[in-house]
Amino acid sequence: MLDAAIKALTQILAPPMRAILYRSIGFALVLITVMAIGLQRALSWFAESGEVWAETALGSSFHAPLNILAWILSIAAGLGVVLGAVFLMPAVTSLVAGFFVDDVAEHVEREYYPDERPGVALPFGRAITESTKAALLTILVYLLALPFVFVAGAGFIAFFIATAWLLGREYFELAAMRFRPVAEAKAMRKEYGTTVFMAGLVIAAFVSIPIVNLATPLFGMAFMVHMHKRLSGPRPELIDVPRRTDLPVA
Repeated sequence: MLDAAIKALTQILAPPMRAILYRSIGFALVLITVMAIGLQRALSWFAESGEVWAETALGSSFHAPLNILAWILSIAAGLGVVLGAVFLMPAVTSLVAGFFVDDVAEHVEREYYPDERPGVALPFGRAITESTKAALLTILVYLLALPFVFVAGAGFIAFFIATAWLLGREYFELAAMRFRPVAEAKAMRKEYGTTVFMAGLVIAAFVSIPIVNLATPLFGMAFMVHMHKRLSGPRPELIDVPRRTDLPVA
């Protein structure tokens, strides 16, 4: 596993992968900026609307205290956007992964497994659907874990474990689907659930590093291509039987 992680990290910094890296980082920055602006506008609107409602209910004599409270809440909203962007990064990178999954996998397979039949590119709709589902599931799990943030750091542990499970699950299935039908790829992920989760911990550690985590789609996919190859072993059927592409998108 360590060897696979080192190979993935080395390759995403190599010249052939740089164009994909730059596009991935640019796309992730655009998404996180749009989400941050939207969240900040929503929180500011709630703060201003709350001030107007409270002043109407309590009277104009409370104008000054309510104005100060709204100002404090606006600052808190800005800080919350920054913190929210950090926690939303795994969801953003999950979504971005769908656009670059095959480009990354092809580079890895061509460099490290030239004697094996390369995987079949996922239909674009399937890749985006899987990535979108993973992003939405990530947000849902994070919302469920959010209350535990206030319990002696338990929330941060819950976030890390959830990130490991979610990202390990997504990237392994995307790598496996290049060689297997969707149902078989998911079944394999469940069969090797412990190993996939341990690999997910590596990706979770990577995505927890600010700035560096913008490269998560490339690292996660390259890493899981290696993991899928190793878990598959010498299986002739993966070379002789083409993967089906006529499966429904949803």
